[in-house]
Amino acid sequence: MRRRFFVDRFEAESATLRGDAADHLGRVLRAESGQLYELSDGNSVWLGRVEQIALSKRGGSRIEFSLVEHVPAREAWLHLNLLISIVKFNRFEWCLEKATELGVTEIIPLAAARADKALVAAAAKRRERWEKIVLESAEQSRRLRPPVMRAPVRPAHAFAESDAGVRILLSERRDAKPVRAALKGAKGTSAALAIGPEGGWSDDEFAAARAAGYIETSLGENILRTETAVIAGLSLARFSLGD
Repeated sequence: MRRRFFVDRFEAESATLRGDAADHLGRVLRAESGQLYELSDGNSVWLGRVEQIALSKRGGSRIEFSLVEHVPAREAWLHLNLLISIVKFNRFEWCLEKATELGVTEIIPLAAARADKALVAAAAKRRERWEKIVLESAEQSRRLRPPVMRAPVRPAHAFAESDAGVRILLSERRDAKPVRAALKGAKGTSAALAIGPEGGWSDDEFAAARAAGYIETSLGENILRTETAVIAGLSLARFSLGD
């Protein structure tokens, strides 16, 4: 199966891969003229033939392709948003990678009340790195386009802005409805999954979620780490909604 890379745009019969992606393809994968790779501009996919490789130590690397033929490709019809509280960056970034593989459309980092304040303060400077992570993960999983990576916001703002047809808030409280019950019979082309910090949601955040139409749900009696909840929650949402 051919590797897929994202380009800014397609010209009439050509495309150019630039920057880190060009460095990776040229230096690590040792691309050669004549080799074929799949290229996506986020809207369509083309099979491209390597025509010219220009590698630079100053960040100006580029690989020129000629377009060979159109490759059938589509993005999943389910629009799936992940609202995820900021946790330790190594674990948070692992969540970004796996969420991308599972087909999320949009990722919204949450500056929750009980999140680590130092991490929240440093998060704004990580956005470029996070965008790179989701782009590379989207290439690896052969998606048509990477998910949108939003800037960190307070949960109440993110909840109020949500227009997803199905809205799920994962909770550790004992009276939370089992997620399978909340998703039973659910229909729609969009869903939002909100995952709180390790200290749990605050009372104000629970209230804001309820006001925005989120259903408080539980993944079971065991307390899950953030990364486990991401995989379990997204998988259940995709399965239940038929994607």
